[in-house]
Amino acid sequence: MSGVAVVTVAHGRHDHLAGQRLSLDRSARTPDAHVVVAMDDPHLVASGIARVVVDTTPQGLPLAAARNRGADEALRLGADVVVFLDVDCLVGPSLLGAYADAVRGDPETVWSGPVTYLDPPPRGGYDLDRLDELDSPHPARPAPAPGELTTGADPALFWSLSFACSSAAWKRTDGFCEDYAGYGGEDTDFARVVDSVGLGLGWVGAARAFHQWHPVSRPPVEHLADIVRNAEIFRSRWGEIPMRGWLDEFERRGLARTDEQGRWRVVAPG
Repeated sequence: MSGVAVVTVAHGRHDHLAGQRLSLDRSARTPDAHVVVAMDDPHLVASGIARVVVDTTPQGLPLAAARNRGADEALRLGADVVVFLDVDCLVGPSLLGAYADAVRGDPETVWSGPVTYLDPPPRGGYDLDRLDELDSPHPARPAPAPGELTTGADPALFWSLSFACSSAAWKRTDGFCEDYAGYGGEDTDFARVVDSVGLGLGWVGAARAFHQWHPVSRPPVEHLADIVRNAEIFRSRWGEIPMRGWLDEFERRGLARTDEQGRWRVVAPG
């Protein structure tokens, strides 16, 4: 049996997850399964929302491992199309159908969709029936028009908050590298893996998602240790450093620096 499964990893953000679930219910094509992976989240376990449970690690939340366990469950349930969504993402009405059509039409491409970062919600929350009126995709990523597909995408522009692939393509990648824990790097690494095993990367114009607002810091100083550690893991695997904008800003603020061997390190207080 084939079907479309959505995989969402979550730690907190319960209101955002509830919004995502409502938007999936309103989708023109609803998922055959929604695999919620709880990372150190007793509420999602006790409520029965979580299908998969992953413990945290001393290094931070196991985002890579959680996505892998979620995909394992999706394939066990018989999905031939696996859609990965960040817990903060609401789906546009055409997202699932567009991803399913793109994946089945070209199962050797890993597909991403444009994402709009929303302003804070009005009183009463976002109107899920009028999301398309808020459409304004992030300018740093490709945004084909609805109905358009682009292939041959730059791996550096891949993002994990909204993408889809065939079960066969997923198996070919072996999933996300679980050396990464905490925030940053694992999605850029995955795109490199996709490219290295001969799969393509593309963008689906009609797979519109909408990222619910929450406070952020720029650069993400709360993830300083994760980013520095994961950047060096990436270097060990691919010979170069990712996330340079963040790292350079951390250095400017005196939070991180390179050592005598050119490796990034967190600067100890004092």
